[in-house]
Amino acid sequence: MVILIGNQKGGAGKSTLTLLFANYLATIRNRRVTVLDMDYQQSIASKSEKAKILENEPDYEVIPSDLKHFPMLLNLLNKNKGEIVLIDLPGKMDDDGLIPVFLAGDMVLCPFNYDEFSVDSTLLFAMVTRKINNHAPFIFIPNRIKNTVKYETRLEVEKVLQRFGVITPGIADRVDFQRISTVHTPLILFPVILPILDLVYEAYLLKEEQP
Repeated sequence: MVILIGNQKGGAGKSTLTLLFANYLATIRNRRVTVLDMDYQQSIASKSEKAKILENEPDYEVIPSDLKHFPMLLNLLNKNKGEIVLIDLPGKMDDDGLIPVFLAGDMVLCPFNYDEFSVDSTLLFAMVTRKINNHAPFIFIPNRIKNTVKYETRLEVEKVLQRFGVITPGIADRVDFQRISTVHTPLILFPVILPILDLVYEAYLLKEEQP
């Protein structure tokens, strides 16, 4: 199964969500996971290398990759039965090399914020992705929700996004998210993230794997 994690807007939290989901799948669900870090900053690959330097071997492999190598990597990874491939997508959508990546997706996770700039980028990402791949479930995950902020346009935003997919409960903004690595998710975050990750896993991954 190939899961795409993306949003055209930088800072939406896609790399953080990729790490959270990879750690969750590998340690809680005991699944075999490979992360393809296609983001230009390759922050996940950097965290993985740092963990190895500190002699902490991650529970899954992180492969830094560019778009041109994707077809070959996917062919190799598809030979591993039961493998879940998480792809941290680039933050830009102006490369035709993204087309085979989008086509390969069995599910799309799109973290977003409720601010105006994030919503515009989220809609653009959803429209382009849906035009290329209209079969994969599209799941929007409200991220870095500030409890002290009143999002006046929230209902309007959700009404538009629901044309493209479903929206999960939001993930509250916490400083502890900065401590996530390829070998560790702070325990204090589990009450915040488990309801969302359990929902995605049980409603979509298990469903997709049923014969």
